[in-house]
Amino acid sequence: MSRGKVAALRARLRAAFGPRLRTGVRWKISAAIALVGALVAVALSLVVHNAARVSMLDNARDVQDERILYAQRIYETSGRTSQFGMKIDDPEMPKELLSKVLAGRRATYVEEHDGGVPDIWAAVPLSDGHILSLHTRFTDRSATVMKDLDQALVIGSISVVFGGCALGVLIGGQLSRRLRKAATAAQEVARGQTDVSVRDAIGGVVRDETDDLARSVDAMADALKQRLEAERRVTADIAHELRTPVTGLLTAAELLPPGRPTELVRDRAQAMRTLVEDVLEVARLDSAAERAELQDLMLGEFVTRRIGALNSEVSVTVVHESEVTTDPRRLERILGNLLANAAKHGKPPVEVSVEGRVVRVRDHGPGFPAGLLAEGPSRFRTGSTDRAGVGHGLGLTIAAGQARVLGARLTFRNVTPAGAGPDDPAEGAVAVLWLPEHAPTNTGSYPMLQLSDKYKPDKYKHGK
Repeated sequence: MSRGKVAALRARLRAAFGPRLRTGVRWKISAAIALVGALVAVALSLVVHNAARVSMLDNARDVQDERILYAQRIYETSGRTSQFGMKIDDPEMPKELLSKVLAGRRATYVEEHDGGVPDIWAAVPLSDGHILSLHTRFTDRSATVMKDLDQALVIGSISVVFGGCALGVLIGGQLSRRLRKAATAAQEVARGQTDVSVRDAIGGVVRDETDDLARSVDAMADALKQRLEAERRVTADIAHELRTPVTGLLTAAELLPPGRPTELVRDRAQAMRTLVEDVLEVARLDSAAERAELQDLMLGEFVTRRIGALNSEVSVTVVHESEVTTDPRRLERILGNLLANAAKHGKPPVEVSVEGRVVRVRDHGPGFPAGLLAEGPSRFRTGSTDRAGVGHGLGLTIAAGQARVLGARLTFRNVTPAGAGPDDPAEGAVAVLWLPEHAPTNTGSYPMLQLSDKYKPDKYKHGK
């Protein structure tokens, strides 16, 4: 088999079995301890079994040696061979034992049988030139003792394996819990919870490597937070410093005589002012200092009214009306940015639907770029080659930041035809705003005082 085929086979096996073979630290430690315990138990069992068997066989040979001496005295004094089953010149005598006796030695011998009880032999040369031998089986009592010993060793080995598994589960469970707590705390830090400490989250009395890991993650998070805060301050300072000259530029442009060059200057100055204001808004959202001013409103009615004011060509469909508690100014900002993005990068018609607490904005353009779908909106990056640098990527970034202040969730997806492949073009883009069921108090928001109708101006009464 060629290397290419082997590599392809490995890739298929890894793809087929890789996810299934993924286990936690608890079970890996448990399996490792159980495996080591099983190996140790088997090794000790074999050593004990062999040592006990050798000891019993040595005792049996000693007993057989004493019997052959006693039988030799009986034979030499009385000539009888009826004791202990002794025989003269037994033809079944093993060759190894016979060779030793022919050398003039008294000897014992253990004859093994496949899967059976061994035979214990003893032989001694006689003065008349014959050979006296004894042949007995390994005693049943000794065989029973060995059998009981083997059962005890098996039970002990199984107990060691299960005990090792239990110990591994306990040790691995504690380590796994600490790692999961550290991972959860790290995810909270990644989501922007700057007051979360991984070291405090894992807790515990015993100090181990997880504490070093948590300390390192906290140090990394602090360093990143300081760097991001420094970058935010620099961005905010630059944008703030640019506000004054940009405002002066707009004022000076108003004084220019009418004409095409004046319109171009005013247009570019206004675009620069919008960019500066957007950068400042992003900096405020990044600082997590923004607070929502909550009011109760009917979502469908509010969206219909605001969309009509922003773009009368956009159709609004209220599938299900719902009362929500949110910040109308920030909600309008989100809707405006989503409509602006659909108008700039999508294609008409643009459709808005309200279903309960969910607002969907859809266009029929080429869809969102893959980078935005995978990572979310990013400032100063439009993420699409067909946009030719149009836009700064701040619109969706601001919309996502305002959604966080409201405690809402803003998601993006593309509309693809049924049966389309991953490389087929999309038929549109959909931005979905999920408003929370309860007021977003966890964002530090606060409710606005609701005035009675008699204190409200007429324009608020009539929704103008």
